[in-house]
Amino acid sequence: MNQQSAVLGDLSPEEFLRDYWQKKPLLIRNAIPDFEPPIDGDELAGLALETEVESRLVVGTEWQLENGPFTEQRFQTLPSSHWTLLVQAVDLWVPEVAALLREFAFLPPWRLDDIMVSYAQDGGSVGPHFDYYDVFLLQGAGQRRWQIGQACDASSPLLENTDLKILSQFRPTDEWVLNCGDMLYIPPKIAHHGVALGDCTTFSVGFRAPAATEMLDDLATELLSRGLAPSYLTDPPLTPAMATDKIPAAYTAKIKSLLLELLEDDQLLAEWFAQYMTEPKYPMLTEITGEQRRASIDNRDASGDQSHFKNGLKLD
Repeated sequence: MNQQSAVLGDLSPEEFLRDYWQKKPLLIRNAIPDFEPPIDGDELAGLALETEVESRLVVGTEWQLENGPFTEQRFQTLPSSHWTLLVQAVDLWVPEVAALLREFAFLPPWRLDDIMVSYAQDGGSVGPHFDYYDVFLLQGAGQRRWQIGQACDASSPLLENTDLKILSQFRPTDEWVLNCGDMLYIPPKIAHHGVALGDCTTFSVGFRAPAATEMLDDLATELLSRGLAPSYLTDPPLTPAMATDKIPAAYTAKIKSLLLELLEDDQLLAEWFAQYMTEPKYPMLTEITGEQRRASIDNRDASGDQSHFKNGLKLD
């Protein structure tokens, strides 16, 4: 009998991984019954004041991007609609948010990136886009309308008037309104677009998908740090004509062979990959526990250093 995971509804983890993971989107109604969001927009705005916290604002229908940390005055001057606040790695700051990760124990923990939390006023959106990683979009307070569109890749055209990677062509195929506790799984490279219906929060549980170039860069650093005996390029058979000709394909084959020799050590690769995939996203925070981070926020709030939204919202 397959082990059930409550967050997957009627699906077992085996069924989800076989039929949906990195294959196609999945809507799960009431994924967390009676879900009580562990953080609200006011607290999220408080986090966005901190220099250690990575945060962004996306404002207006042209999706203008601003990077935090933000000031209390910036929140006071925001429009009454069409803006979104996004805060990365909230699981590192709020233990109750980190507790949500238990719902995803059917996936390797080293694949996890972080839990990003967004707060949006009515019409708030980050635009139609796609990601190269897997993400579960868990609806917190309020409602958000999600549309799913076409499969994309690096050649998909993007808008030019924004710093965000927003698709210039979006062809929705499905649409749902998510309520508190509903969840939508989006596999890599599938276009999607979420728009707040009133004010709402969304918890985005993302899973790492490092690019090959990023991994090669880190692996090269690791190989250099190990002080391994270097291997050197040797020439293929040469002819005088090659002195004035283009670099021949034989050199390309030599280079490829030389580099592949470094990848033959499976133990070295396994050790490096384990280290690479478990390296903290924010190393400076590793010495601070979630309880200590939350306590520092609570102490700040108690001292009166509070953030205010324009519409009368404030941190208590």
